[in-house]
Amino acid sequence: MPYGFSFDLSKISKSFFRELARVANEKKLHKRLGDRARNLAEKFRLTEITGLDVPDALQLVEDLVDVYVQNASERERFEKTKARALFLPHCSRKFMDSRCQASFNPEIPTYKCGHCSDDCLVNNASTMGEQRGYDVYILPGGSCIPQILKKYKYQGAVGVACGQELMLGNDVLKRGGLAGQAIPLIRNGCANTNFSLRTLEKTL
Repeated sequence: MPYGFSFDLSKISKSFFRELARVANEKKLHKRLGDRARNLAEKFRLTEITGLDVPDALQLVEDLVDVYVQNASERERFEKTKARALFLPHCSRKFMDSRCQASFNPEIPTYKCGHCSDDCLVNNASTMGEQRGYDVYILPGGSCIPQILKKYKYQGAVGVACGQELMLGNDVLKRGGLAGQAIPLIRNGCANTNFSLRTLEKTL
């Protein structure tokens, strides 16, 4: 289930994410950040820049730290996997109408990138995954993941989504015994969502 609020972290300095990674590596911060989450939000003016109120900003920071911690704990196991899937959000496509040449397969269900726009985030991410041997799925929603995992036998998966959906997806992967890595969105919404291709490349 996506957040009940919209956010855009693309204007937040990169030092915020470095600090976030540092906090995530400290012990016993996985579930209870408390004052540390508040300090991060205040230090980087998260509420001022994004327009989020304090509870939403803290929720976002806590979820992002959870994602970082989970990635670190699963990384070694993930690197040993061979059959892997890459799950991308369809809302990161450049076009959300007939200009997008992606085809939809309702049986899986997923979009198949048509590679029609060189500056499309999903096109670039799909190409990156395909070149590295991943099966790439461009999903209309996170509820599609259990259907795909039931149909195909993967050992590992990389998912791109908002923090809440990533944590839900992680639960699905755990139940299936898969090792996962997660890439959080830096801008959410129903269209024009954004994530870091550089982060994806490092993760793949």
